[in-house]
Amino acid sequence: MLAETVCSAVSAAGLGIAAITAYRKRFLAATRIAAYSLVPVGLVMTGVVEWVSGIAFKPSVWAGFVLLGLAWLLFMTTRAVERRTGGTRKERKAAKAAQREAVAPQASAPSLAAGRQAEAQPPAPQAKAKQKPAAPAEDFSDIEAILKKHGI
Repeated sequence: MLAETVCSAVSAAGLGIAAITAYRKRFLAATRIAAYSLVPVGLVMTGVVEWVSGIAFKPSVWAGFVLLGLAWLLFMTTRAVERRTGGTRKERKAAKAAQREAVAPQASAPSLAAGRQAEAQPPAPQAKAKQKPAAPAEDFSDIEAILKKHGI
């Protein structure tokens, strides 16, 4: 009841100010003031003021606001931790690019013929027994070089 009375008084005062402004031949400003002054009465008539006053005095509503604040705080904390540990998208993208560059350094070699000649020579008999299987990156170095040459 009190909120409705206050809203009505505010609207009446706003309409009075709008009338004075119109009397001073500032019609555009007077129209704007009149529009703002009609908002509180409109809120009272639609029931928004009653709804807001009902919300403001319920403890369960305030508990809900506390929970929303806690959720926001947790969200912001996780974002801050993610930024400190380098978990942002930019940093992950930069790390992937650096990893890609480190994987195939021999792919930028100008000639592949030297690598093929070295593979064509048979290794010594003792070296065969001690030789480890080739890493997958070495097997595909020719393909990687061709792809890199074409910008893929």
